Formats: sequence, C-alpha cells, structure tokens
Amino acid sequence: MTTPYQQQYQAPVPPQGPPQGGPPQMPPQAAPHQPAPSGPPSQPYAGVGPYTSPIPVRQTHLGNALASEWTKIKSVRSTIWTLGVMVALVAGIGLLVAASTSDSDYETVPTTLPGFFGTLLGQLCIVTLGVLVITSEYGTGMIRTTLTASPQRSRVLTAKALVFFTLSFATTTLALALVAFASTGMHSGPGVQEPTSDQLLGSTVGAGLYVSLLGLLSLAVGCMLRHSAGAITTMLGVVLLPAILPAFLMMSDSLRDLGEKMQEYSSPQALASLFRIDESLNSGWPQLWALAGVTAGAMVAAYVLLEKRDV
Repeated sequence: MTTPYQQQYQAPVPPQGPPQGGPPQMPPQAAPHQPAPSGPPSQPYAGVGPYTSPIPVRQTHLGNALASEWTKIKSVRSTIWTLGVMVALVAGIGLLVAASTSDSDYETVPTTLPGFFGTLLGQLCIVTLGVLVITSEYGTGMIRTTLTASPQRSRVLTAKALVFFTLSFATTTLALALVAFASTGMHSGPGVQEPTSDQLLGSTVGAGLYVSLLGLLSLAVGCMLRHSAGAITTMLGVVLLPAILPAFLMMSDSLRDLGEKMQEYSSPQALASLFRIDESLNSGWPQLWALAGVTAGAMVAAYVLLEKRDV
C-alpha cells in the first residue's frame, strides 16, 4: 500500500523491451554545443570539426618573412662577433694607418687610402657571416622548422638575402665612411691630394657594395653546399686563389693573358681600383658589375636547388 506522497514522487518505470508492432526507438540526443566565435564576424576563423579557433587566419607575405629573418640574424651571437670584428678591422686598421702617415704620403694617392688595408681583412668576416646565415640552420636542423612555417622556400631565401645584404652593406659602408672622413680631416695640408667625389664614392659605397656582394655570393654557396666548413673553405678559395694563382700563370708566355685577366678581377685588385691607389688602374666598377653577375647566377642556382632538394 502506498501513500499519496509516494504516489506523487514515484519514479517512472522504463518500458521492458520494444513496443509492440514497431522497431526499438532510441532516446533523442542533444546536439553538441558549438561555442560562438569571438570578434567581428567578417574575420575568417580556423575550424577543425566542431572546434573553432579564436585566432583569425590571414595570408602571410614577404614582410612576415623579413621580420622573421631579422629576428634570427640579430639574435645569434655569430652576427655580433663577425660584424664587430669586421668593424674593428676596417675602422681600427684604417685609423691606425691614417694616424701613422704624414701629409707627404698623400701627394699621389687620395686620403681615403687607409680604408683599403682594413677592407682586405674585413671582407673575410662578411664572407663568413654570409655562409653562417643559412648553413647554421642546416647544422642545427632549424631549417625544417623554418620551411614548415613558411612553405614557400623562395620567399625564405629572398628574405635571408635582403636582410643580410642590407645589414652588411650598411655596416661596411658606415665603417669605410668613418675612416675616409677621419683620414681626410687628419691630412688636409698643401700638396695633399683631396679625394674627388668619384674617389670618395668608390672608396665608401663602391667598396661596401663589393664586400656585400661577396657576402651574398657566400650565402648562395652556403645554400647549395649546406655545410658551414665546406662553404667557408670554398669562398676562401674564391677570394684568395685569384690573387695568388696569377703569379704562377704569368711565368708562362701562353698563360700570361689568363693570369693578367685573373689578377685584374681578383678581390685585392678590384678593391685597389675602387680606392684609386694607382692611376694605371680602372675605376673598379667593371669588377663590381662582374661580381654582381656571378652572384646573380649563384643565387639562381641556389633557388633551383632549394626547391628541388629535400631538407
């Protein structure tokens, strides 16, 4: 016997089996809850299944790759060390030569000459940095992360080349300009050959372009070889071999023309022409354009190999 209270609150008994004359019926299920996206409705959102990310999706461009490469190059210690040593060599040796010479030493050469001696050694620092900009990522395996974040490989190489070339050109040109103006201020007496606008342009902007193009060529070689030691050794051969080999080639009459042409387009001779240390030399711009052509060809090969090879 049940009381009225028990009859009012007695739990219903579920049916014991399917109803007569029809298939079993399943209880209705509630639809899964989908959170509403936050933000303006015009922004696209990334969604996987029922989940919608609150982070808006947008197309990346070259500016994002440039910002990424700038963050990389300014964050590693190799950049500070190589550029610091380069500035110390160019400015330190240049100012030391300018302080230890007299006005009579500049009767036949312009007063911008002291920057030439430091640039001969400083260019090797730019060559090393150009190789390390890309081979360091191959050595640590970070190149996989870079190319995963930016699948367009040509954009990654373009960003690396632009950031490195701009940084190396600005640093080298500023160091050369410091030496040029300091030396001109130290030696301004009678009989001193004041630099013309062409000589000043060649010993600052021209030399800075030449050294930066060597660094960009090093970056292309590093991208093709993907090994720091091998790429640096190759570039040292490219820089030093044309300056040493002509002395042996010109011993033979049949190879004299080849040796003279190789010597003319060697790095020391090209820099000497840009600094106008001898009246018999040309302006140095033909060697600069030749280096630009070689660098452009190496960059094209680097683009092709980067797209074809796996990382």
